[in-house]
Amino acid sequence: MLLDPDAESGVAYELCQVVGRAILPYRTADAYGTAFFFQDGDDPVGEALLTAADLVGAPGGELGLRSSVTEPAGVAPDAVAESEIVPGWARFPGDGVAVLPTAGLHRYAGDGGWRWRVQPVPATIAAGPEAVAALGAEGSSAFVLAHGVREDDSRPLEVGIERVVRDGDDVRITSELPAGYVGAPVFVVQPDAAGEVALYCLGLVLPGVDGHPVATFDRIRAVLPATPGDT
Repeated sequence: MLLDPDAESGVAYELCQVVGRAILPYRTADAYGTAFFFQDGDDPVGEALLTAADLVGAPGGELGLRSSVTEPAGVAPDAVAESEIVPGWARFPGDGVAVLPTAGLHRYAGDGGWRWRVQPVPATIAAGPEAVAALGAEGSSAFVLAHGVREDDSRPLEVGIERVVRDGDDVRITSELPAGYVGAPVFVVQPDAAGEVALYCLGLVLPGVDGHPVATFDRIRAVLPATPGDT
């Protein structure tokens, strides 16, 4: 669904309110990206951090922390080194996805005397086959919630308003995204089964040239069960 500019601005604002605290900046010694919390059902065991497989595994990996995603104020560090988290990232290069079970993140926080205060992307808005099939070659409004990279190396939370297309099984953002956007979640608006307009999370941004492939949630769900991956 292609929205007019006013509607796109409204969706971007709503996304920041609903899932803004799902998003974390991620970096390694030589790359910037974004990761996000996803909650697969009501069971806390189903919570995971997701990003692009190409980002993780390099030296110096760390998750940045904003004050809004932890409590109490002033206790959490500015960043969490991925070497401190066990279990670590599971990589699934064939699907482009990396998964970090959040049990280790919660243990790390508890040992440090603080708690996570996040808004995971809920499974109820993860795009199913029908939402993906509704995309076409003509382009739909897409919203990428990411931590960009400023000249001073700061990582503000941003919403990129883009266009996404589908060509067969391939879903792609048509323009090149700024630094820091790889791994970020991609959202679209589509009519639901009742004909009402609904928000869906398509998946996450993968690296690309002259645009970016999207790892859709059918690929992500296939690797979410307790699978060791290529670690």
